[in-house]
Amino acid sequence: MPNKYLSYDAERAPKVREMFSRLAPRYDLVNDVMSFGMHRIWKRRTVRLALEQTGPSPRWLDLCCGTGDMAFLAEQFAGRSVLPRVVGCDFTLPMLAVARRRKRENGRRSGFIQGDALRLPFPDGAFDVITVGYGLRNIADPRAALLEMRRVLAPGGRCVILDFGKPRRRIPAALYNAFLRTMMPIVGWLFHRDPETYLYIPESLARYPGQVGVRDMMRETGFENARFEEKLLGTMGINIGEVRTGGR
Repeated sequence: MPNKYLSYDAERAPKVREMFSRLAPRYDLVNDVMSFGMHRIWKRRTVRLALEQTGPSPRWLDLCCGTGDMAFLAEQFAGRSVLPRVVGCDFTLPMLAVARRRKRENGRRSGFIQGDALRLPFPDGAFDVITVGYGLRNIADPRAALLEMRRVLAPGGRCVILDFGKPRRRIPAALYNAFLRTMMPIVGWLFHRDPETYLYIPESLARYPGQVGVRDMMRETGFENARFEEKLLGTMGINIGEVRTGGR
């Protein structure tokens, strides 16, 4: 039977929102458990890549920001003297509620707003940096989302996207798939009494193009110097694309 949180029609966004609304209260804890804390390393690398070649006080959009991890990392790594203007955007209100609580508790300065990645509420060229952590795979139309990201990036801007990857070698791919299909339902049951919440991950990867496909999609949507880094034998991918300086 198809996963109840996954569809490829008009119900895609409502189902994803329903799932993440359910996950929000324990989302950070479960990420630590299921990745053995390694997601923090990959998020740090994503933010550091985004910071390369930026000027002082970059205008920063953390899209599909969830509970705010990468927005807060942007503040931390940029340093107080060149603190970026960070906006976290997500379409799931319970996730944003967690991000805002973390902001208050830790004295952070990032702003958080609700918004749709397919219709970003920002003018053209509004940002110098865009980061996306584990979000592109969940958007109904990833190509349209990339077009929106490029629209709101200023000339010279950079977009960095972290997500589950697709190993290109047969044995790592088989082991990875077996791990996800064994571990994820257990995690979903233990923390949410619903195995489909995290079984969603391997099932959502079926049509997701992975790091190679996202690189190609970035090229097709007008990003320059599109490339990727692979982590953990290709099970994680970090895609990078830029907007040419001096024109769009």
